[in-house]
Amino acid sequence: MSVGIDDISFYTSNYYLDLKSLADVHNIEKDKFYQGIGQEKMGIVAADEDVVTMAANAALPLLKDVDPHSISTVMFATETGIDQSKAAGIFVHGLLGLPNRCRVVELKQACYSATAAIQMACAMVARDPARKILVIAADIARYDLNSSGEATQGCGAAAMLISANPRLLKIHPESGNYTEDVMDFWRPNYRSTALVDGKYSTKIYLKSLKQAWLHYQDVGGVEFEQIDHLCYHLPFTRMAEKSQSQLARVTKTGRDAEQLNAMIEPSLSYNRLIGNSYTASMYIGLISLLDNAKEDLSGKRVGFFSYGSGCVAEFFTGTVVDGYEEHLHRDLHSKLLNNRRELSYPEYLDLYHFEYPTDGGEHQFPEQTQGQFRLAGINQHKRIYNAR
Repeated sequence: MSVGIDDISFYTSNYYLDLKSLADVHNIEKDKFYQGIGQEKMGIVAADEDVVTMAANAALPLLKDVDPHSISTVMFATETGIDQSKAAGIFVHGLLGLPNRCRVVELKQACYSATAAIQMACAMVARDPARKILVIAADIARYDLNSSGEATQGCGAAAMLISANPRLLKIHPESGNYTEDVMDFWRPNYRSTALVDGKYSTKIYLKSLKQAWLHYQDVGGVEFEQIDHLCYHLPFTRMAEKSQSQLARVTKTGRDAEQLNAMIEPSLSYNRLIGNSYTASMYIGLISLLDNAKEDLSGKRVGFFSYGSGCVAEFFTGTVVDGYEEHLHRDLHSKLLNNRRELSYPEYLDLYHFEYPTDGGEHQFPEQTQGQFRLAGINQHKRIYNAR
């Protein structure tokens, strides 16, 4: 029996800022962003959007033809939590109308925790193959204005159904891990924006990739030459190229630069248009690979490197299942991206500076998102969500 991803979809905000607008404001060439970090646009959440609404919107297509009673667990991975106690996934559970006999938990470890959720979900399905696990990763990447991280902001959610005999991707059991206590990126509870030591974080990322790969080899993983495509965690798209170069050096591969680029290029398309989505980014990269690869991926092995600052990293692989294309949501994703509205720089600032009231009063938020679910308001410190 195989276990893996049976269905997968993503969602992002209806608004974006073209990084050309940011470049114009700072009087620099747009290619500093377009080419330098490989980003063209960044998703910007509306006032009535958060990780819950994006998560529910991402998961909705997966439930269309699934018996909700077959879902035994919801695992919500995020580093943009909305409550210090209540799991954001419980709000999603309610919005999606999932059964009461379904456990829900929230996981956090920077951008890594969705991978932990998937590995746990695979073990749970192996124990009870009749059940499915809903894994959702959703985040909003925010940095200070005029900081080095501002151009790497973004938002998005990826939802996955983990099941026995999956229709999209069989996940192999071998995985390599690496953990080290470092301070390359962090966000204290009292801050709404993250702090990052960019150069140090890149250094730790690449070190973790090497160490996770070596551990993966020690536990019986396949050789680099047996991997057809790779999906990396993408704080910015150019990071995938740095990672490929690092892994090529470590493995002493005989593949040339063109071949190495072909392994990652299809996985980068959506990230360029969305920006960083933290826990969701690598899995939006997988969706991009499945949706945009020009070749038939059936039987191809995909490598995954998941990295969460602070830091925890993991390398594992999966094999694409024959007939996977029949179960993609390619048209839905294309429509979502094509129907977004570009923000002017002043409009971006308005949304950036929007803050949720903290006085405990009754507040209603303007209807801005076009998604199925929205954050309608806050009353007595309680978030109120609506379904259209």
